This record gives sequence, structure tokens and C-alpha cells, in this order.
Amino acid sequence: MKKGFSWYKPWHGWIFLIPTLIGLFVFRIGPIIFAFFMSFTDWNIMLQPTWIGLDNYKELFTDPNFYQILLNTFEFSLIYVTGTMVFGLLLAVLVNSKIKGIKFFRTAYFTPVVTSAVAVGIIWSWILSPKYGLLNVILEKWFGVTPPSWLGDAKWALPTVAFVQTWKMMGYYMIIYLAGLQNIPSHLYEAARIDGASKFQSFWRITLPLLSPTTFFAFTIAIIDSFRNFEIIYTMTQGGPQYASTTLVYSVYVNAFVFYRMGYASAVAYVLLGVVGLITWINFLLKKYWVQRIY
Repeated sequence: MKKGFSWYKPWHGWIFLIPTLIGLFVFRIGPIIFAFFMSFTDWNIMLQPTWIGLDNYKELFTDPNFYQILLNTFEFSLIYVTGTMVFGLLLAVLVNSKIKGIKFFRTAYFTPVVTSAVAVGIIWSWILSPKYGLLNVILEKWFGVTPPSWLGDAKWALPTVAFVQTWKMMGYYMIIYLAGLQNIPSHLYEAARIDGASKFQSFWRITLPLLSPTTFFAFTIAIIDSFRNFEIIYTMTQGGPQYASTTLVYSVYVNAFVFYRMGYASAVAYVLLGVVGLITWINFLLKKYWVQRIY
């Protein structure tokens, strides 16, 4: 090494990591630890926290509304994960071509992902309006169907907000699947075509197995994302009617910033963390049974 560079030490690289590490501990790890201790207290922000042990968790698991909220969370997750992965894959297959103008369609399908969730929620609230919404007008005048109150009916509120969130994010999973599709060697399809395989057979026997690592990644991200969706629910239904569209993450917000029960909200947040962690752990355990390694 030249003398001019003799000042260099191996630990100098850590200097450039200091800003990131400070942000990690102050804005990520710190609040996580703080919320854990707060879950054992009664704290309304204005007064000093009072240690109450497991009372927040006892109240949580004895509250009948909690189990409805938990079921809502799983239902939302099921619709969201299934919808984003299926439609994301279908869109990726459609745009995985070299036709003229394909970049326009890729951009158009991805645009909702980078659009404000609040703006998306407001626009879809107008579309789904009971009296003057575009969707209801089309159903009534063109098809003679009497539509339900999409956001005011307890039966339809949760599937509706889950659909809107799916519509917003499926472009993201399209990009993930598109990257996976473009990494599959083209000679495999050529060999299958020579052997007389149809397009569906090639898709079933070649595309899906070789996309399994991509599917695993998309599935993991979708599960985590499904449990933390908040903006669409807040904008469109605010958890109603009667807890019909309230999920765990929305319950954290309501208890923390509406009722100012920070300790109880922290307990709900840690239950949410436990649910997401358990499902992710099971997903990784089952990975070896369906994810095909590609060398």
C-alpha cells in the first residue's frame, strides 16, 4: 500500500455507517423495545406510566371484539395475499413480451403502487358511493343489478377495502414476477415446444416450478404487507361498520391515538408482531417442500 494511504484503518468504514446505525436504533429498535415495556403499563400520554403487569394482555384476550378483529385481519390477509400474487403473476405474464409500447403498460400497471394510498382510498370511495358512485350506476343502469352498500354493509366492507388494497399493490408483485420470468432460460420453452408441449403445459411444468423462489419471496412480503395495511382502511371505512373492517393494525391506531391507551395499544401491537412472526416462521419451515432450487 502506498504511503499516501497509510492513514487507512479497517474500522474507518464504520464511520460511514454511523448515521444509518443511529437511525436504526433511534427510530426502529428503540421504539420496539419501548413499546414492549409500555405493553405492561397503563399510560395515557398525559400522566406517568403505571405498571400493571399482564393486565393489558388479559383484557385483550377476554375482549370479544378482539377475536372478530383477529378474524378480520386473517380474512383481509387471505384476500390480499391471494389477489396480489395471482393478479401480479397474470400481469407479469402479459407484460413479459417485446411488443411495441409494452413499457407503457408496465408503467400503467405499476402507477397505483406509487400513488398515495389516501388518494386511492378517496377515489375508490367516490367510485363505490351508494347513490352516485360510478360502479353502482353501471350495475344498475347497464345490468339491472341492485348493488350493496360496499362500505356501509358489514358483509361487504372488509372484502371491498381488501380488493382496493389488492388493486393498488398488484403492480408491485407484477414487477417481482416479471424479474423472475425474465430469468428463466428461453431454451427450456423451445425444447418443450419441440416436444409438443402446449403453452399451458409449459407454464405449468416450467414456469411455475422455476418461479418458486420468486413466489416464496413474494408470498413472504405479501404476508407481512397484509398485516400492516392501514391507510386504505382509515380512508375508506375507519374500521366500520361495527368493527367489520377493523384489523389489528387499525386497532393499534385507535387505541393509541383515539382512546390514548398507549399501553393497551402496545399489547395489541405485540400480538400482531407475534402473529406475523409465527406465520413467517411456518412459511420458512415449509419452504423446503415446495421451493425448487435453481442453480
